[in-house]
Amino acid sequence: MLKSLSRRTLLRGMGASMALPLLDSMSSTRLLAATSNPADVPLRMGFFYVPNGMHMPDWKPIEGGDKYTMTPTLQRLAEHRSKFNVLTGLTLDGARSHGDGGGDHARSVAAFLTGAHPKKTNGADIQNGVSVDQVAAEQIGGQSRFGSLELGLEASAQAGNCDSGYSCAYASNMSWRGPTNPMAKEVDPGAVFDRLFAGQTTKETRRAKSVREKYRKSVLDFVLEDAKQLHKTLPEIDRRKLDEYLYAVRDVEKRLAGAERLRISEDGVPDYPRPSGVPQELKEHSELMMDMITLAIQTDSTRIISFMFTNAGSNRSYPDIDVKEGHHELSHHGKSEHKQAQIAKINRYHIDRFGYLLKRLSSISEGDGTLLDHCMLVYGSGISDGDRHNHDDLPILLAGNGNGRIQTGRHIRYENHTPLCNLYLWMLQEMGVKADKFGDSNGVLKNLG
Repeated sequence: MLKSLSRRTLLRGMGASMALPLLDSMSSTRLLAATSNPADVPLRMGFFYVPNGMHMPDWKPIEGGDKYTMTPTLQRLAEHRSKFNVLTGLTLDGARSHGDGGGDHARSVAAFLTGAHPKKTNGADIQNGVSVDQVAAEQIGGQSRFGSLELGLEASAQAGNCDSGYSCAYASNMSWRGPTNPMAKEVDPGAVFDRLFAGQTTKETRRAKSVREKYRKSVLDFVLEDAKQLHKTLPEIDRRKLDEYLYAVRDVEKRLAGAERLRISEDGVPDYPRPSGVPQELKEHSELMMDMITLAIQTDSTRIISFMFTNAGSNRSYPDIDVKEGHHELSHHGKSEHKQAQIAKINRYHIDRFGYLLKRLSSISEGDGTLLDHCMLVYGSGISDGDRHNHDDLPILLAGNGNGRIQTGRHIRYENHTPLCNLYLWMLQEMGVKADKFGDSNGVLKNLG
């Protein structure tokens, strides 16, 4: 009879290691079968930020409850309707000016996970709060290989003036380990892959990477013998899970290899070299990063994730959806129908990327449900309408069942000006973090269960 596997079991090879997904042979799953207690499966929390607010008429439902009509933007997540809640009325007071004048974009992301009002400066004397993900990582981060992962699609900056006298550190970082310590995000999916599947020491990691690059080997080549031995000992259901997981890893590797190639123009000349592992196309880049998040959750490499689609005030254009103007400029729409329609396009593009993640997570079984069932994922912005720069009645979505803690499929309306930090305090407590206050919270958010 097979002995119970530890959740920390790794497939190992020369300079490489691979964490395993949750298998029925692991003690936590056996305990789950014996107790029917969803709490025995790891609970994860994630935060996904989009810039410049939202076209609210295409976002906010009219009706409350589970019979609400999905708006055009939310309709993009129709297949996942039963797995998320729309939360309205939540407010980010720390992002308001409080006498500091302009800078709503920088404040909106600096306050998004901290609930704090950042000090207005573009010098070295930055001052903010500790973010909710880092509060959790400090107390429970030791339960996984990485206390937290900070990811995104645009690189962080730690200096410079990015918004009306606010440092770029505020505009490009939403995770803060301390009041003066922003956590720079990783934007290279190849680098994330290396972190997840590299060896346990720096020397091993460098050696494995060198061999892989020289002989174009897969990380699977290094751990294949270990995987074969494990495969022989597993029951049929776990063999399928292991095979599906290894296939997903190999698929990501292939796509990463393609991302490193130069883009070739019509005349056969490369446009320009790309940083290793960072695709030129935003859609491909975002999907690779969502795959990294899926693998990190599936292997229990981390239980805490933050992700920024772009930095605050981003003026990125989106030519692949026929939006040639900059996002920030469009957000100052002045009620222009054309600009509002373009903003709505961008909003739908972003939520499609989030929908890709939800689909990936819901396709992978774990314990008595799926990975998505065991997550609490916040998606939204620290600005409501980009033209008004208001920070009340924010566009917030909460996806995942939270191991049965969350009753999903609803539009939950809260009284306007309810602190967003009430949601974060509730999440912290459900994660097992000892906290009775966070940011400007005045209690835990009600009606989620």
